[in-house]
Amino acid sequence: MGKRYKAAIIGGSGYGASEMLRRLLIHPDVEIARVASIDHVGKPLWAAHPHLTGLTDLKFEDLAPKDAAKGCDVALLALPHKVTAAKVPELVELGVKIVDMSGDFRLKDAAAYARFYGNEHPVPELLPRFVYGLPELNRDQIKASKYIASPGCFATSIELTLLPLARSGLLDGVTVHVTGITGSSGSGALPQEGTHHPVRAVNLKTYKPLVHQHTPEILETLASAGAKGVELRFVPVSAPLSRGIFIAAFLEVDASIDQARLEALYDETLKGHPFVRRPTTRLPEVAAVSGSNYAEVGFALGDEVGGKRTLTCFAAIDNLVKGGAGQAIQNMNLVLGVDETASLADPGSWP
Repeated sequence: MGKRYKAAIIGGSGYGASEMLRRLLIHPDVEIARVASIDHVGKPLWAAHPHLTGLTDLKFEDLAPKDAAKGCDVALLALPHKVTAAKVPELVELGVKIVDMSGDFRLKDAAAYARFYGNEHPVPELLPRFVYGLPELNRDQIKASKYIASPGCFATSIELTLLPLARSGLLDGVTVHVTGITGSSGSGALPQEGTHHPVRAVNLKTYKPLVHQHTPEILETLASAGAKGVELRFVPVSAPLSRGIFIAAFLEVDASIDQARLEALYDETLKGHPFVRRPTTRLPEVAAVSGSNYAEVGFALGDEVGGKRTLTCFAAIDNLVKGGAGQAIQNMNLVLGVDETASLADPGSWP
């Protein structure tokens, strides 16, 4: 029997598409109809993705989005920021469901998009039609929608570890300071100065401190989860990793907040979400989630000082999976009404 749904991947040569392809090739309900790319045209997929050698007859095709998605149930967009927004209108006209991995439709505020992405949004009228694709917050809305904006990788990790606090009111009027450490694959497949191995492999350095483009996305999401007046001070750091993100977030809470209350709060908030876990015998770590769609969250609570305690929240994800293509597939599964965990349940490797 053939699979029930057909998907088109648009922007098929990058690392995000690579992760998407390997998981869709084993998806029980969805088959890949076409892979559109302006690179490697006419060549088999393994020309860009060697791990797929011999596993598919699909080739890269230079197609307009509407032609790539013709006859498909869903279009999965792995295009760069700013490029995506120009392509989406023709897909909307086609009537196909859309899951977008770029930042072009995550924000509801077009002014914030212009500030953090550097240009005016070309189709601001479409922003309200997209649902923000964080299943742990918006699962029901995702299921009911045709258009999904999958979250950014830093945003996913920060939001997941702060979501229990946002829902409980512990972020109201609070400034959260965050350091996020990321692997080089988050910068994409095209070699550049920031991913050059001889330097990256022996280095730690910050970039876009306090002005990273995921900042407004995180603030919008925490506000929609119930946080009132929360502020974010975010400093990203490039690390000598290929995959992975590690987050440490710092804030002050009232001294009456204790370990047991926080444990109950996290466990209640995360209950029923198949890809987020709170380890109980250790804190989150990248190697435990690398290659998988799982996220780990946790916290450490300091001693009372002047009626306050310092709360440090941690998260670890794979930036290409739960922070990228895996979460996009999770959203696709919800939109299509299939098992949310389909092709995503593998635990990754260790070490």
